[in-house]
Order: sequence, then structure tokens, then C-alpha cells
Amino acid sequence: MVKTYFLFISVFASFLFQDIDIWQVLSEVGFERKPGREAGYEIDSPKFSKRLLSYNGKRVIIKGYLVPLSEMSGRQDYMISALPFNQCYFCGGAGPETVVEVQSKETVRFVTRQIAMEGILVLNASDPDHHMYILKEARLVE
Repeated sequence: MVKTYFLFISVFASFLFQDIDIWQVLSEVGFERKPGREAGYEIDSPKFSKRLLSYNGKRVIIKGYLVPLSEMSGRQDYMISALPFNQCYFCGGAGPETVVEVQSKETVRFVTRQIAMEGILVLNASDPDHHMYILKEARLVE
């Protein structure tokens, strides 16, 4: 009975989180200058809001536009963007809070329409080799 109750609460809580626009939550980030790994330069380090921190490690669904990065990395790497490809962070004037690094074992075929991906949201404030938002164990749901 306790396991059933816990399962119900977990499922209910996940639906509560999904009623919120995840891109709005991801925009709740500021930046502070910190010394980089190598001497002589500084980097902008993200400072996440308390609300945003509550999503760290949680399963979320993110709707957005696929940005394939395979040309740059030689692997099946993706970003998902709040904005269409021609307006995204890499091509337009949007900020880094409008894209999420996607780590998936699936190959996702590029399309120009909006898609939805589900995975575990990880907030990254310390590894400059990865984006500040990472969707781990991601899978296509739409």
C-alpha cells in the first residue's frame, strides 16, 4: 500500500511540474565572472534561481527545436532550442538559457518542426566543456 501511494505521489508530482513552461524556469539564471581553469581569463558562471535548482535531477519534458551538432563533434550530439534554428543561440541573438544540451542513445532525425524530448535535467555550473543545462537519458516523445 505504501509503495502504491508513493508511486501515485511521484506520478502526480511529475504532472505538476509539467504544467509549468520549462523554458520560463530555465530563464531564471544569472551569471557571475569567475576565474577560468587556465590563468589569464575569466568565464561567466551560471547562478541558478532556487526554483530552477528544484528541477535539478528531475525528469522533465522540453519542447523545442532540434539543433544537430554532429558536424562540429563527429558524434550524434544535439541541442534543443526554445527558438527555431535560424533564431537560436548559435545563429541569432538569443541567450544561452534558450538551449539545452541533449545526451541520448537514440539517433534523432533532424526536422524543422518543434519536437518534445524527455529526460533528466542536470544543471551544470562547473564543467565548461558542457552546457549549463543538460538533458540526460533523453528520448524523443513527440
